[in-house]
Amino acid sequence: MLESENREKELKAAIKTENIPHHVAVIMDGNGRWAAEKGLPRYEGHRQGVEAVRLTVRNSSYLGIKVLTLFAFSTENWKRPVSEVNYLMSLPGKYLQSELPELIRNNVRVRLIGDSKKLPRRVQKAVNEGAEATKENTGMILNFALNYGSRSEIIMAVNRLVDDVKKGRNIGSVDEIIFSSYLYTADMPDPDLLIRTSGEKRISNFLLWQLAYSELWFTDVYWPDFSRLHLLEAIYEYQKRKRRYGSV
Repeated sequence: MLESENREKELKAAIKTENIPHHVAVIMDGNGRWAAEKGLPRYEGHRQGVEAVRLTVRNSSYLGIKVLTLFAFSTENWKRPVSEVNYLMSLPGKYLQSELPELIRNNVRVRLIGDSKKLPRRVQKAVNEGAEATKENTGMILNFALNYGSRSEIIMAVNRLVDDVKKGRNIGSVDEIIFSSYLYTADMPDPDLLIRTSGEKRISNFLLWQLAYSELWFTDVYWPDFSRLHLLEAIYEYQKRKRRYGSV
């Protein structure tokens, strides 16, 4: 414990406050394996993962991150056992019910990215109420990616763009800026940093367009064990890198 506390102090001293990533995206992976290694049911891993969400949201807001996007449920996750899907669908409401007062106090704005129409009504209601209650907040944007898949998002954007053209909207020549305006993240900067836990080194259909020039940071730590120390390590590593965007 003392060693990790000392490491945190070192990282806090080393991190440059003027170079905090504006947008951090997180693939929260490893809940099931965390539970299995402890001889626990998978839902215990998801339950503990919510605690990691609480800590990460608080720490990200404190550090001055402007946008935090959490990959909470993918379009592929419906393939999991019904009992697990049902439990996962209960978590957004539980989280917002307990954390909404703190999110309001900390000036955090809640948003959802993904195809919300296919989510259970109780999930839509919980997230919509959280978004409504925090819509005037001007601090960190907290994106929950629910029923999200990047390929589906890109297809949706193309269809929306085509529909606008058919309706007579003068879009002109489509460039990256115009196309980005049709994505869920239209009014947000692209992620500067992607974090993925559990040792996997894949993007897994997450923000494929938006991650084009993001820095990627992978850790073997399972999501339920992800702490402030790991977030600081990711930011410290991010600040050591040179972002050239194709130049020299």
